[in-house]
Amino acid sequence: MASLATPTLKNPSSLALSSKPRLPSVLSAAFPNTLHFPRSNPQGGRRRFLIITASAASSFSNKPTVLVAEKLGEAGLELLKEFANVDCSYNLSPEELCTKISLCDALIVRSGTKVNREVFESSGGRLKVVGRAGVGIDNVDLSAATEHGCLVVNAPTANTVAAAEHGIALLAAMARNVAQADASVKAGKWQRNKYVGVSLVGKTLAVLGFGKVGSEVARRAKGLGMHVIAHDPYAPADRARAIGVELVSFDDALATADFISLHMPLTPATNKMLNDETFAKMKKGVRIVNVARGGVIDEEALVRALDDGIVAQAALDVFSQEPPKADSKLVQHERVTVTPHLGASTMEAQEGVAIEIAEAVVGALKGELAATAVNAPMVPAEVLTELKPYVELAEKLGRLAVQLVAGGSGVKTVKVSYATSRAPDDFDTRLLRAMITKGIIEPISSVFVNLVNADFTAKQRGLRITEERVLLDGSPESPLESIQVQIANVESKFASAMSETGEIRVEGRVKDGIPHLTKVGSFEVDVSLEGSIILCRQVDQPGMIGMVGSILGEENVNVSFMSVGRVAPRKHAVMAIGVDEQPSKESLKRIGEVPAIEEFVFLKL
Repeated sequence: MASLATPTLKNPSSLALSSKPRLPSVLSAAFPNTLHFPRSNPQGGRRRFLIITASAASSFSNKPTVLVAEKLGEAGLELLKEFANVDCSYNLSPEELCTKISLCDALIVRSGTKVNREVFESSGGRLKVVGRAGVGIDNVDLSAATEHGCLVVNAPTANTVAAAEHGIALLAAMARNVAQADASVKAGKWQRNKYVGVSLVGKTLAVLGFGKVGSEVARRAKGLGMHVIAHDPYAPADRARAIGVELVSFDDALATADFISLHMPLTPATNKMLNDETFAKMKKGVRIVNVARGGVIDEEALVRALDDGIVAQAALDVFSQEPPKADSKLVQHERVTVTPHLGASTMEAQEGVAIEIAEAVVGALKGELAATAVNAPMVPAEVLTELKPYVELAEKLGRLAVQLVAGGSGVKTVKVSYATSRAPDDFDTRLLRAMITKGIIEPISSVFVNLVNADFTAKQRGLRITEERVLLDGSPESPLESIQVQIANVESKFASAMSETGEIRVEGRVKDGIPHLTKVGSFEVDVSLEGSIILCRQVDQPGMIGMVGSILGEENVNVSFMSVGRVAPRKHAVMAIGVDEQPSKESLKRIGEVPAIEEFVFLKL
């Protein structure tokens, strides 16, 4: 087997990001004859493959124009003015923005401006870069940006400390009833007995989401004498241990925490993560801080938990709708402290974000590869055409593998094996490795992974991905026979997914242009990677397929594929079931209660 070293780009010149060959190219090609590889539409739409025509970079005969649509720090504006004509036009209506955008090469926004499909269409192809001054890009239509050849960059690091400090400020203010006592005194009252608080020393703080902000909150909470635990399905255990934090499962975090601080991104997996069911698992009297994203909490369920005494207090900087309604029961609740999304609102953070986004936008307009790019990766056209079905297979294998990891394990080492008859110089794995990285990281992170930032993103998270090629005899007409993904040094939610050597192992191949899962652990299966999958380890006996199929059929869940892999007749087997809809928790519970089924897991694709 030949080992594949991780490739790096040496002195990349620039990126051509024009979706129409007739348009002037601002960014020249990092790779000649290139096109974009696909990424999932965050809104659930179909995948798109956008061909990009690369051309040599041409120098500007005139300065480019940058439209700054929301207030930006002076230091950032000065950087922009050294390179471009800067138009600072704040509080534009959607119509005004669409009118102006056709005269601009770059646009910088914060969270208040919606950069939707109409904006990109109105640009007439001139808009080449959108800079989001901050982390979240919920307000930018990434699919439309990619279709129109526009690079999107953000500023993910500058406000980390500010957000962590605000989280700690809310934590202390909530514990000591600072906001409520302040309002009481200003109303002419003196209610010392009413606003007796609780101490932080010796209390357990559960940090949910142990990324940049979460780890900084943990450091500061340790300094306050708190016992800190954390849950993050991706965080390396050694990084947590280095600052005295124990990684635990999600349920353990809920059950033991006196305080919970939220720092996860808003993704389909984290949407309304705190709900009636999870509140019921918490210690009575828990206190909750959220400086992440409003949507991770079911706000109506939080009101119920407050009224029932499950949650003693909450301190919130973010809401599912911003600004929230004036008559919001949550905002008006006596035991809730609120601030208007101030996490990044310090003078220092504002200047840092301004400089970071200005440098990213100027760099992109100069043709430099941006580590903070969140869309528009590029690969040679002929490679994409050939690898198109394998690209989807690679991402889905990554998504499957990471969902099999038990909480608290921490993904650190991934091994990818490519079975191919191609010669090493005739098989470029960068795209496939990027998509596996994307599949592993995106479901549990706010980062958008692409060919530009895949290796950087993996390194930042302590994720080591090694590759090997299994050389096969035969015709090299097809680029790949199979892809195998292994995650080492972790525990699995589904024990049967573990290989003989102790790694989570999934393997797949492309059949008739469709990605298929062909191996889980040591069990051979054959199921199309469409919709979602239920994996069951069972005693091999008659009637099992019909029994499980009947449970799903009663709920009108359509089964697209079903495959059984076994070690020997009447011994153990793994049944893989492809479903078009997500079964209810009750249906999954019934499947788990079938006597012959020893374990099962539901996996979203």
